[in-house]
Amino acid sequence: MTTNFTVRIPQADLDDLADRLARTRLPQPAPGDDWTYGTPNHYLAEMVGYWRDGFDWRAQEERMNAFPQYLTEIDGQTVHYLHIPSAEPEAVPVLLVHTWPGSFVDFLDVIGPLVDPVAHGGRAEDACSVVIPSIPGFGFSTPLVGTGWTLAKVARTFDTLMRELGYASYGVHGSDAGAMVARELGLLDPPGFLGLHVLQLFSFPSGDPAEFADLGPADYAALEFMQWFQSVGGYNQMNASRPQTVAAALSDSPVGQLAYSELFESFGNGTSLVTRDQVLTQASLYWFTNTSASAARFYFEEARAGAEPQVNRARTGVAVFAADFQTIRAFAERDNSAITHWSTFAEGGHFAALERPGDVAADVRAFFSRG
Repeated sequence: MTTNFTVRIPQADLDDLADRLARTRLPQPAPGDDWTYGTPNHYLAEMVGYWRDGFDWRAQEERMNAFPQYLTEIDGQTVHYLHIPSAEPEAVPVLLVHTWPGSFVDFLDVIGPLVDPVAHGGRAEDACSVVIPSIPGFGFSTPLVGTGWTLAKVARTFDTLMRELGYASYGVHGSDAGAMVARELGLLDPPGFLGLHVLQLFSFPSGDPAEFADLGPADYAALEFMQWFQSVGGYNQMNASRPQTVAAALSDSPVGQLAYSELFESFGNGTSLVTRDQVLTQASLYWFTNTSASAARFYFEEARAGAEPQVNRARTGVAVFAADFQTIRAFAERDNSAITHWSTFAEGGHFAALERPGDVAADVRAFFSRG
């Protein structure tokens, strides 16, 4: 059964958050109090002060509730989603799948340019009807039922959702976890599947020296970026090995939740264009829904899934943003045989839908355009 849904966090929960923030105890600062050792005290102190005295959660609720939201049940799992059909009769149905540590909120500023491109400088024939689900275990797609919630299982659940909404044909866009769900849909290749548009294809060297023969300077720079990211992305190992352990701290401390979301700040390397309000909206959503544990669990499940590597043969588009993971085309084409669209952008990072929503929407429209 599908029901309408409105985001409305009880005032008591907002009051509790404010009380906890007022009693924040920061750790002993690291030498230099910069980002070398992780999220620094000076960043946390400034953000906590604004979270407590300047951030307006109710205004963010209004932004979320400006779009129709629903809850449904698929195979016993509650799934929260937004559904915004375009008024254009030939609009392409597109599923938008969010990041970690993001949420459906990633896409609020992308909706308008997709469903009504004419009002945003585009063409009517590029319109999309949009479905934005919360990945099971995230936000309001909770509680997470059972185990085994790999991204392949999420992909099958979202295909069921699109069928239940009456779409016999659709495409998908995603970033981060959403990009991996999108690729799983490409592997599934359900009837009527129009392809996947992603911000990353996570293809890495296989160990064969011959793979490096035709790489250029930009590719080697991308490899250096991968090495840097692995050196600071400790959450990958923590989430994949002990998600419940770290979640005990995050679920009891809003500042812990904020600090653990340092990916929004690109680990302090100075490239992030995400605003304070955007970061705090996401951290607040995780806090109010108490989903740090269930959202991290897909890392654990993926690490134990035992899935064999497969080539994605579905039509695929890639948009690479300057400060994001740099997909290396030679490796991507090895693992994805039908890349038909490749674009690059000079500004924007891992959360491009938050940072450069117009660019993301335009590239999605270009990939799925019927005209």
